[in-house]
Amino acid sequence: MVNSMYQNSSEEKKLIDRRFCVAPMMDLTDKYCRLFHRLLSKKAVLYTEMITTGALIHGNTKGHLYYDEIEHPIALQLGGSNPKDLSKSVEYATQYNYDEINLNCGCPSDRVQSGNFGATLMKNAPLVADCYKAMKESTDIPITIKHRIGVDDQESYEFLSDFVGVIADAGCKTFIIHARKALLKGLSPKENREIPPLKYEYIFQLKKDFPNLEIILNGGIKDLDQSIDILKHLDGVMLGREAYQNPYLLAEVDHRIYNSETSLISRSEVIQQFVKIMSGKLLPGLKTSHVTRHILGLYKGIPGGRKFRQHISENAHQKNADINVLIDALRHVEQI
Repeated sequence: MVNSMYQNSSEEKKLIDRRFCVAPMMDLTDKYCRLFHRLLSKKAVLYTEMITTGALIHGNTKGHLYYDEIEHPIALQLGGSNPKDLSKSVEYATQYNYDEINLNCGCPSDRVQSGNFGATLMKNAPLVADCYKAMKESTDIPITIKHRIGVDDQESYEFLSDFVGVIADAGCKTFIIHARKALLKGLSPKENREIPPLKYEYIFQLKKDFPNLEIILNGGIKDLDQSIDILKHLDGVMLGREAYQNPYLLAEVDHRIYNSETSLISRSEVIQQFVKIMSGKLLPGLKTSHVTRHILGLYKGIPGGRKFRQHISENAHQKNADINVLIDALRHVEQI
């Protein structure tokens, strides 16, 4: 049975403001990470890890789709290339009232290559268009596409423009673009995030050529100053590893990106609120360290931050450790 908090009518659905997004990251942006990030920013759009259609259709559907109400605005990212499977997955996801459902056309890992989805889909824009249409016909939730600027030797601006054009013709309005191409052979996923050169100029030109589309840039963005500069040209930015490794930058997003008058939350307040939320929520058999690993960068660059991280790393994996290990770690921080 779907929790009633998800059962909102289509009339109650609100468009989300994607000016600032936290990227979907495999093995990182789980529900605990998202709860932590939501305490830092009420406005940023949070994305789930990529969930494959096979996992939803044949696995623990509720386990994959369930989230806490406070995580809104939240987007589900799907991985797949079969329109029927994607349609079915979207039907499941619609019951949980996500704010957005995103199709992954950018991940270059061996796993997605063997399944013929992720970045491999960039070689077949008509199939992506069919996937989009099948997904859109199954829900009133906005469907978006996340992709690269190119793949392998297909890296010209014309290739990117044609890819976007085909899918836009199918009805898609929002494109989240990692400003690097993907190399399917010879580079690891980490190297694919770092080695292919960034080509922001492609994304800026794309917005000029498709002014009615919502264009969001991902890749290489380091801070909010850079984000604000990019937002002069585009509709949104998406940060990944930087937001994860230095999460306190999210605390200024609501004020600097969304012009909100909310006061800045302190790091210690974040810890205290997170512990309160998580108390009693850890699943049986789940190690505390699986949750606390998301907090390690909170005091990055702050006196005592190294000892804060060290205390958590050394104690959270202990057999009887609980979430209060985070409170204990605060005593190592000189500025709280």
